[in-house]
Amino acid sequence: MDKLDILYMDKDIIVCIKPPKLLSTDEPGGLPELLRRQLGDERADVRTVHRLDRATSGLMVLARNSAAASELSRQIREEGIGKEYLAVVHGHCPDRGSMRDLMYRDKARKMSFVTKEPGKGVQEALLDYETLGRKDGLSLVSVRLHTGRTHQIRCQFASRGLPLVGERKYALPEEDCPLALFSHRLSFRHPVSGEALSFCKEPPEEYPWILWGN
Repeated sequence: MDKLDILYMDKDIIVCIKPPKLLSTDEPGGLPELLRRQLGDERADVRTVHRLDRATSGLMVLARNSAAASELSRQIREEGIGKEYLAVVHGHCPDRGSMRDLMYRDKARKMSFVTKEPGKGVQEALLDYETLGRKDGLSLVSVRLHTGRTHQIRCQFASRGLPLVGERKYALPEEDCPLALFSHRLSFRHPVSGEALSFCKEPPEEYPWILWGN
């Protein structure tokens, strides 16, 4: 694998781009392990504090010590951090709107489902979106998450007949391209200095993003 794209690094945090098909968690072949290898220190303290689905790519922040991990986790848990995604979906997506659903995670099938009834394991899922462009039967949308459910964007859009391009779990037939879901903007406060940090990265220059000149 090519070197990971690191946008910012200091003694407390690393902000980088997670490639698709790579686990964001600390296990063999996961993002923290590859960062340690790139830093030249297999024992370096690199900790995941939030996740992206394996198929999703884009911006992530990781902690480089326990204090930074604790503070970033607190921000995520108590205040939330700013996350904005870009996605390309099949169909004509409305100009803007919100999606509020009850979602259930089926761990055995490794899938999430929108449901109408509350129950064990059912959680609220909320996002806002804005359509940035339409072309060739596809819509480019900006998505802001207010909750962080597993496969939330993929599941909620698919449930409305707007599956993501490259989707392999929530739409048929499968498409031979990466999932068109990219963590585009990320903002949070530095866990030590308290400085407000914001990062932005454009999706890769490949289909379907190139339809909009990315």
